[in-house]
Amino acid sequence: MAKAMTKSQIIEHLATKVDLPRKTVVKGLEVLVSLAYKEARNGFTLPGLGKLVLVQRKARMGRNPQTGAALKIPAKKVVKFRVAKAAKDAILGGK
Repeated sequence: MAKAMTKSQIIEHLATKVDLPRKTVVKGLEVLVSLAYKEARNGFTLPGLGKLVLVQRKARMGRNPQTGAALKIPAKKVVKFRVAKAAKDAILGGK
């Protein structure tokens, strides 16, 4: 199986595709990421790719894997990424 692309490989690929200097692509990527972090609370959508959403997870019962003892896992907020239908179809092959 092929390895995932590194950050530098992604930047290099984008720079050659859009014919921009590497520094410009790096800055654009940093701005996009910081905007996604800031707006994730309200839901941040990348059209055609997916959406970052903040979800409240309920408290639940769990088990300590070493001892088997039951313990309560408290409620917490988690960030989830919901993949867009267009991305699923492009990756898995649409119907």
